Amino acid sequence: MGLSVAFDLPTQIGYDSDHDMAEGEVGKVGVAIDSLKDIEILFDGIELKRITTSMTINATASILLAMYIALAKKQGADLKEISGTIQNDILKEYAARGTYIYPPKPSMRIITDIFEYCSKEVPKWNTISISGYHIREAGSTAVQELAFTLANGKAYLNAALEKGLDINVFAKRLSFFFNCHNNFFEEIAKFRAARRMWAHITKSLGATDEKAMMLRFHTQTGGSTLTAQQPLNNVIRVTNQAMAAVLGGTQSLHTNGYDEALSLPTEAAAKIALRTQQVIAFESGVVDTVDPLAGSYFVEALTDEIEAAALAYIDKIDAMGGSVNAIENGYIQQEIANSAYQYQKEVESAERIIVGVNKFTQQKEGITDVLNIDEFDTDNTD
Repeated sequence: MGLSVAFDLPTQIGYDSDHDMAEGEVGKVGVAIDSLKDIEILFDGIELKRITTSMTINATASILLAMYIALAKKQGADLKEISGTIQNDILKEYAARGTYIYPPKPSMRIITDIFEYCSKEVPKWNTISISGYHIREAGSTAVQELAFTLANGKAYLNAALEKGLDINVFAKRLSFFFNCHNNFFEEIAKFRAARRMWAHITKSLGATDEKAMMLRFHTQTGGSTLTAQQPLNNVIRVTNQAMAAVLGGTQSLHTNGYDEALSLPTEAAAKIALRTQQVIAFESGVVDTVDPLAGSYFVEALTDEIEAAALAYIDKIDAMGGSVNAIENGYIQQEIANSAYQYQKEVESAERIIVGVNKFTQQKEGITDVLNIDEFDTDNTD
């Protein structure tokens, strides 16, 4: 009974569908929402009190959440019982993605206002999903993804504390969203380090409730690791990444379609992505044990190594005054850009092997069926 809603780019940055800046982007990467009526159409026949809804929205999160609440009221739902998540993580937009509207400090005010409102009026709502996914997609290393994500989380905690909110209340509604790339053990160690680090961060800021110290996180397999060349190889990559996420302790998982480098997923690609999760869940046995790699010398040592490297980054960001200042002075963006450049150099020199791209290549890629959104007559101007 969980739904996930993706919004098109105009909705993400606050443009109506008929605005000149929206041309060519309406409905392309998600649904277009211009009014409360659009939300009513989107959820027609769905009782909000019976489902949980995740909305991938940041700069306009307050507006979309207000519309969702208005629809819940119209349906007669008890706001104390409706549940879901808004991404609402504006700092990673400045650092890596770009769908921001307002400057960082005013954006932080909006986010903490949402924390305060929801803690009183919509207590089961997850008010932010602090995202490393986009940081990694922009080219960061695993250590940088971990460090910058938790540094952003720390900035949100401090902003809420400055507003006078109780960390033992609002921190329970925070969740995280991480990426999972191809280095199997590095990714597992990253997730293990993340939980330990977040517990220390929240405790150092005054959390005493264990649930306020928990790092609840969703993982998505790495879109930027998927190749247009020999795209069926991506089934293997996604399986490897999904298994690492599960072994690392993710509570929620999204597996990408093998044709992501070509288009939005076809029905066949979406089905194999789903079946990948189901095979791991019901056939592999890895979900039967909590932290199954605990005690492995290599995994434990790598976890410690990644934690130490991430803490060094966080200490440097703290010395700058926190993530907002580190983003405003361009430090985080430059670190990500440097890592992306280094990665590409390694691929082009074949120091880093990408199967089907710079080794084991072939002339015919083996897939031609892609999803095309524009299936209407573009010459029809009526």
